[in-house]
Amino acid sequence: MSGITPTPVVSIAYHSGYGHTAVVAEAVRSGAADAGATVHLIKVDEIDDAQWELLDASDAIVFGSPTYMGTASGAFHVFAEASSKRWFGDAWQDKVAAGFTNSASKSGDKLHTLQFFQVLAAQHGMNWVNLGLKPGWNTSTGSENDLNRLGFFSGAAAQSNSDEGADAVHKADIATAEHLGRRVAEHTRVVVAGRAALAAVSA
Repeated sequence: MSGITPTPVVSIAYHSGYGHTAVVAEAVRSGAADAGATVHLIKVDEIDDAQWELLDASDAIVFGSPTYMGTASGAFHVFAEASSKRWFGDAWQDKVAAGFTNSASKSGDKLHTLQFFQVLAAQHGMNWVNLGLKPGWNTSTGSENDLNRLGFFSGAAAQSNSDEGADAVHKADIATAEHLGRRVAEHTRVVVAGRAALAAVSA
Protein backbone atom coordinates (compact mmCIF):
# COMPACT_ATOMS: atom_id res chain seq x y z
CA MET A 1 0.00 0.00 0.00
CA SER A 2 1.08 3.58 -0.59
CA GLY A 3 2.66 5.52 2.27
CA ILE A 4 1.09 8.77 1.12
CA THR A 5 -0.90 10.43 3.90
CA PRO A 6 -4.26 11.72 2.66
CA THR A 7 -5.06 15.41 2.99
CA PRO A 8 -8.47 15.84 4.62
CA VAL A 9 -10.76 18.62 3.39
CA VAL A 10 -12.47 20.49 6.21
CA SER A 11 -15.11 23.19 5.69
CA ILE A 12 -16.21 25.56 8.44
CA ALA A 13 -19.80 26.68 7.94
CA TYR A 14 -20.46 29.54 10.32
CA HIS A 15 -22.32 32.75 11.05
CA SER A 16 -20.95 35.68 13.04
CA GLY A 17 -23.17 38.55 14.10
CA TYR A 18 -20.60 40.99 15.47
CA GLY A 19 -17.26 39.43 14.56
CA HIS A 20 -16.55 37.46 17.74
CA THR A 21 -17.59 34.11 16.29
CA ALA A 22 -15.59 34.86 13.15
CA VAL A 23 -12.47 35.04 15.35
CA VAL A 24 -13.32 31.60 16.76
CA ALA A 25 -13.93 30.25 13.23
CA GLU A 26 -10.52 31.52 12.16
CA ALA A 27 -8.97 29.74 15.15
CA VAL A 28 -10.64 26.47 14.15
CA ARG A 29 -9.36 27.01 10.60
CA SER A 30 -5.84 27.66 11.87
CA GLY A 31 -5.80 24.51 13.98
CA ALA A 32 -7.10 22.33 11.16
CA ALA A 33 -4.63 23.82 8.67
CA ASP A 34 -1.74 23.32 11.10
CA ALA A 35 -2.74 19.66 11.27
CA GLY A 36 -2.43 19.40 7.49
CA ALA A 37 -6.00 19.84 6.32
CA THR A 38 -7.23 21.85 3.37
CA VAL A 39 -9.72 24.24 4.96
CA HIS A 40 -12.57 26.36 3.58
CA LEU A 41 -14.27 29.11 5.59
CA ILE A 42 -17.89 29.55 4.53
CA LYS A 43 -20.17 32.31 5.85
CA VAL A 44 -23.60 30.72 5.84
CA ASP A 45 -25.42 34.04 5.48
CA GLU A 46 -23.56 34.64 2.21
CA ILE A 47 -23.42 31.06 0.90
CA ASP A 48 -23.68 30.50 -2.86
CA ASP A 49 -24.04 27.42 -5.05
CA ALA A 50 -20.28 26.95 -5.36
CA GLN A 51 -19.90 26.96 -1.59
CA TRP A 52 -22.71 24.43 -1.17
CA GLU A 53 -20.73 22.24 -3.56
CA LEU A 54 -17.61 22.79 -1.45
CA LEU A 55 -19.51 21.48 1.55
CA ASP A 56 -20.69 18.47 -0.46
CA ALA A 57 -17.10 17.70 -1.46
CA SER A 58 -15.63 18.12 2.03
CA ASP A 59 -14.64 15.26 4.28
CA ALA A 60 -15.66 17.21 7.39
CA ILE A 61 -17.96 20.13 8.18
CA VAL A 62 -17.60 22.18 11.35
CA PHE A 63 -20.69 24.19 12.29
CA GLY A 64 -20.32 27.51 14.10
CA SER A 65 -22.65 30.24 15.34
CA PRO A 66 -23.08 32.66 18.19
CA THR A 67 -25.64 31.63 20.77
CA TYR A 68 -28.58 34.03 20.66
CA MET A 69 -31.52 33.49 23.01
CA GLY A 70 -30.38 29.98 23.84
CA THR A 71 -29.78 28.63 20.35
CA ALA A 72 -27.89 29.24 17.12
CA SER A 73 -28.50 32.51 15.30
CA GLY A 74 -31.41 32.98 12.92
CA ALA A 75 -29.01 33.10 9.99
CA PHE A 76 -27.58 29.73 10.93
CA HIS A 77 -31.07 28.27 11.31
CA VAL A 78 -31.87 29.43 7.77
CA PHE A 79 -28.75 27.60 6.55
CA ALA A 80 -29.66 24.48 8.53
CA GLU A 81 -33.13 24.41 7.02
CA ALA A 82 -31.71 24.95 3.54
CA SER A 83 -29.42 21.95 4.06
CA SER A 84 -32.52 19.75 3.81
CA LYS A 85 -31.83 19.62 0.07
CA ARG A 86 -28.62 17.77 0.98
CA TRP A 87 -30.54 15.57 3.42
CA PHE A 88 -32.82 14.26 0.67
CA GLY A 89 -29.82 13.10 -1.35
CA ASP A 90 -27.65 11.90 1.59
CA ALA A 91 -24.97 14.31 0.38
CA TRP A 92 -23.38 14.65 3.83
CA GLN A 93 -23.84 11.04 4.93
CA ASP A 94 -20.83 9.74 6.93
CA LYS A 95 -18.93 13.03 6.83
CA VAL A 96 -17.17 14.12 10.01
CA ALA A 97 -18.90 16.92 11.95
CA ALA A 98 -18.08 19.19 14.88
CA GLY A 99 -19.19 22.54 16.27
CA PHE A 100 -18.35 25.72 18.15
CA THR A 101 -20.23 28.67 19.58
CA ASN A 102 -19.77 31.95 21.43
CA SER A 103 -21.90 34.04 23.77
CA ALA A 104 -21.48 36.96 26.14
CA SER A 105 -22.31 34.91 29.24
CA LYS A 106 -20.04 32.22 30.66
CA SER A 107 -22.78 29.65 30.08
CA GLY A 108 -25.38 31.50 28.05
CA ASP A 109 -27.05 28.17 27.23
CA LYS A 110 -24.27 27.45 24.75
CA LEU A 111 -24.76 23.72 25.31
CA HIS A 112 -28.13 23.98 23.58
CA THR A 113 -26.47 25.44 20.49
CA LEU A 114 -23.89 22.65 20.42
CA GLN A 115 -26.68 20.09 20.82
CA PHE A 116 -28.55 21.73 17.96
CA PHE A 117 -25.45 21.21 15.81
CA GLN A 118 -25.23 17.58 16.96
CA VAL A 119 -28.85 16.92 16.00
CA LEU A 120 -28.32 18.60 12.63
CA ALA A 121 -25.28 16.40 12.04
CA ALA A 122 -27.18 13.30 13.14
CA GLN A 123 -30.04 14.03 10.76
CA HIS A 124 -27.49 14.15 7.95
CA GLY A 125 -25.94 10.86 9.13
CA MET A 126 -22.65 12.54 10.01
CA ASN A 127 -20.13 11.42 12.64
CA TRP A 128 -19.65 13.89 15.51
CA VAL A 129 -16.22 14.73 16.91
CA ASN A 130 -16.23 16.14 20.43
CA LEU A 131 -13.71 18.54 21.95
CA GLY A 132 -11.65 15.82 23.63
CA LEU A 133 -10.45 18.02 26.49
CA LYS A 134 -10.89 17.81 30.24
CA PRO A 135 -12.44 20.97 31.73
CA GLY A 136 -10.12 23.76 32.82
CA TRP A 137 -10.42 26.48 35.47
CA ASN A 138 -12.20 24.20 37.94
CA THR A 139 -9.66 23.93 40.75
CA SER A 140 -7.99 26.36 43.14
CA THR A 141 -4.85 26.13 41.03
CA GLY A 142 -6.72 26.55 37.74
CA SER A 143 -6.76 29.67 35.63
CA GLU A 144 -9.01 31.45 33.17
CA ASN A 145 -6.16 30.86 30.72
CA ASP A 146 -6.71 27.08 30.81
CA LEU A 147 -7.81 25.27 27.68
CA ASN A 148 -11.55 24.56 27.82
CA ARG A 149 -11.85 27.09 30.64
CA LEU A 150 -15.66 27.03 30.33
CA GLY A 151 -15.87 23.25 30.71
CA PHE A 152 -17.70 22.15 27.57
CA PHE A 153 -17.29 18.68 26.07
CA SER A 154 -19.50 18.57 22.96
CA GLY A 155 -17.57 21.26 21.11
CA ALA A 156 -15.60 24.47 21.52
CA ALA A 157 -17.30 27.23 23.53
CA ALA A 158 -16.14 30.81 23.80
CA GLN A 159 -17.23 33.77 25.91
CA SER A 160 -16.89 37.36 24.73
CA ASN A 161 -17.93 40.39 26.75
CA SER A 162 -20.90 42.15 25.19
CA ASP A 163 -19.29 45.57 25.54
CA GLU A 164 -16.01 44.63 23.83
CA GLY A 165 -15.14 44.06 20.19
CA ALA A 166 -13.97 40.96 18.38
CA ASP A 167 -10.35 41.73 19.23
CA ALA A 168 -11.15 40.91 22.87
CA VAL A 169 -12.08 37.24 22.33
CA HIS A 170 -10.31 35.39 25.13
CA LYS A 171 -6.97 33.84 24.16
CA ALA A 172 -7.83 30.62 25.97
CA ASP A 173 -11.01 30.30 23.92
CA ILE A 174 -9.02 30.88 20.74
CA ALA A 175 -6.55 28.17 21.78
CA THR A 176 -9.44 25.83 22.58
CA ALA A 177 -10.92 26.42 19.12
CA GLU A 178 -7.52 25.75 17.55
CA HIS A 179 -7.47 22.46 19.46
CA LEU A 180 -10.87 21.55 18.02
CA GLY A 181 -9.65 22.31 14.51
CA ARG A 182 -6.60 20.08 14.96
CA ARG A 183 -8.72 17.30 16.44
CA VAL A 184 -11.18 17.42 13.56
CA ALA A 185 -8.38 17.37 10.98
CA GLU A 186 -6.58 14.49 12.69
CA HIS A 187 -9.75 12.43 13.10
CA THR A 188 -10.80 13.12 9.52
CA ARG A 189 -7.39 12.05 8.24
CA VAL A 190 -7.88 8.68 9.96
CA VAL A 191 -11.35 8.31 8.42
CA VAL A 192 -10.14 9.19 4.92
CA ALA A 193 -7.13 6.90 5.20
CA GLY A 194 -9.28 4.07 6.52
CA ARG A 195 -11.72 4.35 3.66
CA ALA A 196 -8.86 4.37 1.17
CA ALA A 197 -7.33 1.29 2.81
CA LEU A 198 -10.65 -0.56 2.74
CA ALA A 199 -11.13 0.35 -0.91
CA ALA A 200 -7.65 -0.94 -1.73
CA VAL A 201 -8.28 -4.22 0.06
CA SER A 202 -11.59 -4.81 -1.72
CA ALA A 203 -10.28 -3.76 -5.15
